[in-house]
Amino acid sequence: MKISYFQQVPYRSLPDDFESRHESVVTTPYHDLVTPEGIRSAFKDALDEMMFAARCGFDGIAITEHGQSSYDMMPNPDLFQSVVAYMTEQEGLETAIYPLGRSLGKTREPLRVAEEQAMLDCMSGGRLICGFPIGLAYDANSNNGVAPMETRERFDENLELILRAWREREPFAFNGKFTKLSKVNIWPRPLQTAPHPPVWITAIGNPNTMKFILENNYGFNYFGWFGPKVTGRRIFDRFQQIAEELGKEVNPYQVGFMQMVAVAETDAEAERLYARHAEYFFRKSLGGIGMNRLALPGGIDIRGLEFIYRDPKDFGIYEKMRTITFKELVECGAIICGSPSTVRERIKEFASDFKIGNLHAMLQFGSMPTELAKYNIELFAREVKPHLSQLWSDQGYQHHWWPERLGGKPA
Repeated sequence: MKISYFQQVPYRSLPDDFESRHESVVTTPYHDLVTPEGIRSAFKDALDEMMFAARCGFDGIAITEHGQSSYDMMPNPDLFQSVVAYMTEQEGLETAIYPLGRSLGKTREPLRVAEEQAMLDCMSGGRLICGFPIGLAYDANSNNGVAPMETRERFDENLELILRAWREREPFAFNGKFTKLSKVNIWPRPLQTAPHPPVWITAIGNPNTMKFILENNYGFNYFGWFGPKVTGRRIFDRFQQIAEELGKEVNPYQVGFMQMVAVAETDAEAERLYARHAEYFFRKSLGGIGMNRLALPGGIDIRGLEFIYRDPKDFGIYEKMRTITFKELVECGAIICGSPSTVRERIKEFASDFKIGNLHAMLQFGSMPTELAKYNIELFAREVKPHLSQLWSDQGYQHHWWPERLGGKPA
């Protein structure tokens, strides 16, 4: 199993009564709630935590992209990853550079994305993994003015252009619906040319998207905000079923899962250290987006809507996020919290059950101060990660979705 450290950049000092006074984290009044010191430290702490995780031996450093929100102040993950790429290369750290979220459904400059990520691959010496989500409705549609019905079309066209810009050896014209270019000839190109750096798509479980991922041999990332108990069986069983229908090998290394994790010496100590920070995250961050901003009419195709209405458990949990308790978060698996033995056994159980070969461990969340985040990172790396890393290694699977320099086997 490959284990990446997963980072967001939250504002960590929202007031205790934030969720009762403010309508959402997307419409948060900036100047009323922030201090310059708080903003500056949020970015410094996040970067320090990413480098600390790289030094602790995580296989990859993953970061997402969100705009105009207090729960993740990262409009372009490539900025942070360029720092990590340079520093890890200088220090000789064999860590994947993983901008897990570069939303293609909202971008109007796809060639800029292609150039930025080609730079990252060059700066890191061929350690880039590309994560391309379609994009959340509030981010792509509300904040960036993309019509919901255009989001998927933009994603498809932008991904086609980016990959072709990396592959083609000669300049070419591109005449798309949203982008029209007389000549595409980007400098630089990625170092990885088999035929390009690994590509992963973050998705919510839409059967059409899963089929698209499998047909194109991309990796499939699923964010487990509500825990594997609630969503795991239907999401990953569906992915395996579609793979079998297409005649594809069911390979655990093609699947990635994001999981919030909190580790301490004992289960009781873990609850004492992390409970309020977990509640902060769900009440003031994820739960503060608002259902009216997660999905907009026209943004999900008919198969996706059928999937949502057939089993709306995610949305039932989401509606209570603003009042959810730590106990409820642990019970549903939204956070795995406890001693090293408790954490590794629970992760091993769901990873084995659902055939997951890549874990994105979210070890800083909500209001967690950087000292506690580093304690969590170090204890996980020392006491949990070694027990999980060998999962699937003796099953004969090849990891086709990981950089060759780091042990991947490009298909």
